[in-house]
Amino acid sequence: MAEFRPLEKDPLKWPRIEKPQRRTSRRIGIHTSIAGGVENAAERAYRLGCNTFQIFSSSPRQWQPYSLGRSQCEVMSGLRQKYDLKPLVIHCNYLINLAGANPPFLKKSIAAFRGELERALALCADYLVLHPGSFRGASREEGLKRTASSIAEASQGLDLGKAGLTILIENTAGAEYSLGGTFEQVAELLELLCKTLPVGACIDTCHTHVAGYDIVSEEGRQLTLRHLSGTVGFKNVRVWHCNDAKAERGSRLDRHEHIGRGKLGLEAFRALLNDHRLKHAAFIAETPIDDPGDDLRNVDALKGLVKRSRTGRSCPILK
Repeated sequence: MAEFRPLEKDPLKWPRIEKPQRRTSRRIGIHTSIAGGVENAAERAYRLGCNTFQIFSSSPRQWQPYSLGRSQCEVMSGLRQKYDLKPLVIHCNYLINLAGANPPFLKKSIAAFRGELERALALCADYLVLHPGSFRGASREEGLKRTASSIAEASQGLDLGKAGLTILIENTAGAEYSLGGTFEQVAELLELLCKTLPVGACIDTCHTHVAGYDIVSEEGRQLTLRHLSGTVGFKNVRVWHCNDAKAERGSRLDRHEHIGRGKLGLEAFRALLNDHRLKHAAFIAETPIDDPGDDLRNVDALKGLVKRSRTGRSCPILK
């Protein structure tokens, strides 16, 4: 597959893959398009060589609710089982702000998040990733509490635990009014919610870097990981968003770059992918697709960084 040079951006237009892609001991995937139907994302993920993937369950920048057909969910589940694609991660609509101080907008956000939860349950997703929101018009502490109460309100009557769905709070780039720019803020939200809902964290490498944490130098990365362990806790980090960064550390500019071509470099990703403390997590890229095959190259770049066994073969897939 390394010699394949796609001419089309959409993997569904590539030649049919007859042999399974090389797999690794880590769950590695990429955010995958749902164009033509949400179920098509599973086929795209397989053609990209993924063993996990992330999707939007509807348009990420529109309020219009999206209804899933039963057949779509059945096809998605069948393809996931056939191709061993797990976990399935869904990313929430970017418009949702569960920390909003404006009552009408907050009500709209809670309803939209409820829709995200219902679609995630219908698709038998494992994780639903949420940005904690903007606290503009209130204090940061008020914003964190409002996000927690909004999540709880939207989840009323839904048995997420029984369905195996966990809400993941994603750390952010630390823009002026955004929540989640520090590990402490992510940890506080988990503490507010963990007694009533299944929750965990999604850590984005680009966001971590531009928020001011050092994950590039060996010493800085160890300090950052110890900080993460002491606040959020490694066991709670279920997904890593693997994105290189175009901007400098501490810039707070959320600009994703291809793996190894930005300010983080390959060694940062190699260290994270091979850290035994993180082996339970899924590693999912959200890198740009500037040219056909960029998604494939980024997945291959991550897979190529995973250490192989002494036999020279990729380690067996973790079940």
